[in-house]
Amino acid sequence: MPTADLIPDFLKATEAAAIAASSWRGLGDGKGADGAAVEAMRAIFDSVPFDGRVAIGEGERDDAPMLWIGEPLGSKQGDPNAPSIDIAVDPLECTNHVANDLPNAMAVLAAAPRGSLLHAPDCYMDKIAGPSEIFDAISLEADVDYNIEGASDALGKRPSDMQVVVMDRPRHEDLIRNLKDMGISPVLIGDGDIAAALNAADPDSEIDMLMGIGAAPEGVITATALRGLDAPFEGRLVFKNEGHRERAEEMIEGDIERIWSRDELCSTEDSVFIGTGVCDGRTKGVEDLGRGSYSVHSEIIDVKSKEHYFVSTTI
Repeated sequence: MPTADLIPDFLKATEAAAIAASSWRGLGDGKGADGAAVEAMRAIFDSVPFDGRVAIGEGERDDAPMLWIGEPLGSKQGDPNAPSIDIAVDPLECTNHVANDLPNAMAVLAAAPRGSLLHAPDCYMDKIAGPSEIFDAISLEADVDYNIEGASDALGKRPSDMQVVVMDRPRHEDLIRNLKDMGISPVLIGDGDIAAALNAADPDSEIDMLMGIGAAPEGVITATALRGLDAPFEGRLVFKNEGHRERAEEMIEGDIERIWSRDELCSTEDSVFIGTGVCDGRTKGVEDLGRGSYSVHSEIIDVKSKEHYFVSTTI
């Protein structure tokens, strides 16, 4: 069974998570919103007829509540006739944005056959992404100047005109300084680097690139989406502590500090990306229609067919 055949079921999972989180918008409780999204998504996954596993997500079992790395999903565990699927997931991307009702919070996942998505611990990842035009012009192997000059040349822009998204974190002080030294005013965001990478890959967006360190699960999800958009992405794992490094050595064969290409993070065309908006941004957020009814809005990318579309559902 192609992974895309499960899009309707997986869409129900992101929609349920988005609706559950939406009632927490602006209440200042990101953890509460995250917990609601997790439980709603898990409940849907439990009813889906597949043999699933969380390949990369928010942590290990003892960090619950969350969809933990290695968690079995689906109603057909161990069934040799059921599709065996890995999930990279964030039931609520941008928990802080939900707490403060800020843009681009969404429920997101990527899905592919077992073993096709990077199976790694919940750590950080250095990332670089942009539109298809700069595919051969950027790399994490190069420095900031090289990447900006190569990308701007490919896009026919002056370096100072580049719109580069960076998460506003102390770890990015040097990156931000380098960009400013090139005459660039970086677009600083609090959270939401999946939406930022999608915007960077979108030819209709004003954003040209995403650079910097974010969470690794979101990196795998982004790589899947950008594979479907024929846009460049690279990632390199960054470890928060020695425990995460040791865990990575157990889970990943070879050099854990290597640069991962987009097609290594998601190694198959038989994959899908789904993101459902919680707050307005890349997609519209959940709309409460009253009497227990909601309008939800999602972005779907079927990597194999290259279908990329937006859907709205009334639930």
